[in-house]
Amino acid sequence: MTTSTPPATEVPGSAPEAAARKRPKPGERRIQILQALASMLESPGAERVTTAALAKALSVSEAALYRHFASKAQMFEGLLDFIEESVFSLIKQITHADPLEVEGHASDGASLAGQAGQRQVQRIAAMVLQFAEKNPGMTRVMVGDALLGENERLQERMNLFFDKLESTLRQSYRAIANAEGWATPTVQAQMQASMALSFVLGRLHRYARTGFKRLPTEHLEASLQRLV
Repeated sequence: MTTSTPPATEVPGSAPEAAARKRPKPGERRIQILQALASMLESPGAERVTTAALAKALSVSEAALYRHFASKAQMFEGLLDFIEESVFSLIKQITHADPLEVEGHASDGASLAGQAGQRQVQRIAAMVLQFAEKNPGMTRVMVGDALLGENERLQERMNLFFDKLESTLRQSYRAIANAEGWATPTVQAQMQASMALSFVLGRLHRYARTGFKRLPTEHLEASLQRLV
């Protein structure tokens, strides 16, 4: 979770003018707070992050934090916003680039849709695992251990995130089921989507539990072949 800022340039001026230039722009302090929170969560075995520790990391007062966020729960909601927007915008790109709806003869169309479904499953699972690997602090939020002791609605929202992810995978598996003539396509698509989600969650939990040593993308290509 990074933002880019233009390089500093020395401009002649008075001391007050220089100080004013160093003040964060509107919204920039909020981003800095969320970046600091995510960074603190990246420490293996890190205990529950307190607002006092977060304020110290930013060299500001706790009161300064609450000028930008009404509560610590709202800070975590900012991280959840980032996770949801990042993952589902990438899923949208994947599904649009490889749609399940195809034109042509029925048999050919079904076959092409099944192949698209397979690619979607693999690409979506790979993307989520790669996102987690690049954002270890977010992984602790996704698996829930960073949310222990926090507002219950945060974990509920994270649960909804994975429900939505499973629903997306289910659509892809339904295309595979129809193409391959599975006996009970709806039921089997649900089962396969559940298994794929369990695979992803298992990799995320292992990544967090091992202090980010066992990468979630370990043997990724071979593992993704098993999903379809």
